[in-house]
Amino acid sequence: MRKQIVSGNWKMNKTESETTQLIEELKQQDLKSSVKVFVAPTFVNLSAAVKATKDSGIHVAAQNMHQSASGAFTGEISSSMLLDIGVRHVILGHSERRAYFGETDELLKEKVQAALQAGLHVIFCFGEELEERKSETHFDVVKKQLSTALFDLDATQWQQIVLAYEPVWAIGTGETASPEQAQEMHAFIRSLIRENYDSTCADAVSILYGGSVKPANATEIFSQADVDGGLIGGASLQAEDFAAIVNGF
Repeated sequence: MRKQIVSGNWKMNKTESETTQLIEELKQQDLKSSVKVFVAPTFVNLSAAVKATKDSGIHVAAQNMHQSASGAFTGEISSSMLLDIGVRHVILGHSERRAYFGETDELLKEKVQAALQAGLHVIFCFGEELEERKSETHFDVVKKQLSTALFDLDATQWQQIVLAYEPVWAIGTGETASPEQAQEMHAFIRSLIRENYDSTCADAVSILYGGSVKPANATEIFSQADVDGGLIGGASLQAEDFAAIVNGF
């Protein structure tokens, strides 16, 4: 049975002391035990987050990593650096990385393979822009993103993959795909995995929705058959709001 997952992506927010404080506040919340909960602070606060979440049931993910094991890549972080401080999960392909830092599907393929080979688990993000949704090419866009970056993987490697569909037009805008739109795309994504692998693989992969999920709409979105949780941005920066989303199942 696939896991229910809610991951908070903190982006470029929170100092070290604020990171520790927010985690302590989250630990005081009554989080649903059946849901796997992640927080993803900035690189400089990952170590503090790992220490603060010890024995709490809350997991820590990095927001990105470089595809090379080491080298002259100023400002970058490798998989071994993440593993060494106790981080076992990494978010790759977030729309902001694609839009602001030019990350392509081809580059993300390299990053995914490097992460998996190192033993990390990947939360892989993808989704269409507003223009692509309006022109009704959103299914083609998503198919290409997944095909290029992930469909060369062995079926066993999918045990280390969580997918996060994020319609770019719904990130930080207050706009949200309707529950029906989310379900339609998630069902399509699962059908692609089934076509390229098999039903066992497709049915085991957790597919998260990312795009302005809030306490007010979490339950309705999470009730859809193929929506297994959420990748949460702004609402994850407040402990009570994030807990309400986690408990939206």
